[in-house]
Amino acid sequence: MIKITFIQRRPRSNGNYSLEAIFADLRERLREKVDSQVYVVPSFSNGVLRRLNIAFSTWKHQGEINHITGDITFAALAAKPSRTVLTILDCGDLAQRRDWKATVLRKLWVEWPARHVARITTISEATKSDIIKLTGCPADRIDVIPVAISTAFRRLQRLPQFECPRILQVGTSVNKNLSRLIAALRDLRCTLVIVGKLNEQIQRELADSGVAFENHVNLTEESLILEYEKSDIVAFASTYEGFGMPIVEAQTVGRPVVTSSISSMPEVAGDGACLVDPFDVQSIRAGFDRIVSDPGYASELIERGFRNAERFDPEAIAAQYLRLYESISAELRVKKAV
Repeated sequence: MIKITFIQRRPRSNGNYSLEAIFADLRERLREKVDSQVYVVPSFSNGVLRRLNIAFSTWKHQGEINHITGDITFAALAAKPSRTVLTILDCGDLAQRRDWKATVLRKLWVEWPARHVARITTISEATKSDIIKLTGCPADRIDVIPVAISTAFRRLQRLPQFECPRILQVGTSVNKNLSRLIAALRDLRCTLVIVGKLNEQIQRELADSGVAFENHVNLTEESLILEYEKSDIVAFASTYEGFGMPIVEAQTVGRPVVTSSISSMPEVAGDGACLVDPFDVQSIRAGFDRIVSDPGYASELIERGFRNAERFDPEAIAAQYLRLYESISAELRVKKAV
């Protein structure tokens, strides 16, 4: 049986650690074929000394095959290259930035770790292209394995209503493009439901816009799924995404999605979403207007979304990871024989 040591970041009490839940599900699905061990690094990833401690503990606790996940990609530099898989979720804006901090991040979090390991996994072709651009790594060393949809998300029988729709927005970081979304919804009869902490600027923009809204923070998965089920449309017009899980979650439940025509989002959405220009407020508004005014179009998006979401079945994705682990194990056996 293949032995895998999963090396994971130390969880923060107020952080979003859905990635760990995804890999916990993966390990459960592969339990008959993979002997999995989990090592959680002893320090949070901030400060030079703590990060050196993470690197040292990674070197000390590495196993037969290592799989490093989360925002501790620099830890791969301390692991044996031929035995290590590294998951890079996204590269953010590192390809565009030229400041000294971005240079350090590019080197220590992407470029050097990517060149040091046997294989890289990422969650979209868009991110794979970014990794190649930043690191020069050969494309055949990077496996695109998308995120699996949680089995807790179920197809909903209740049809969405558009007279005064509940529009769900999951996430409030800068790339989620809340300012343009709020501007696009001005004068539209709706309730904007935002999941995530709001900064003072966004709170002011909401107050000035007159858009009715709700705000929810630190939701459990159960509570988040309930918000999807209560929603009528899901908004996800981000300026950048490494993947875009809310798109698939909305499609699984059966909600039309307005998302961006750039980055990974068209790839993830397939033909099951209304694509808009995230930098154009009028384009974003036109997407919502079309769904609200054309029930036939909305129904078509929902049906296409159901079909698209089937691509992210957890069993199929677990099989992709198993093939990757088996490939590395076979390469190690060959090297050992030689």
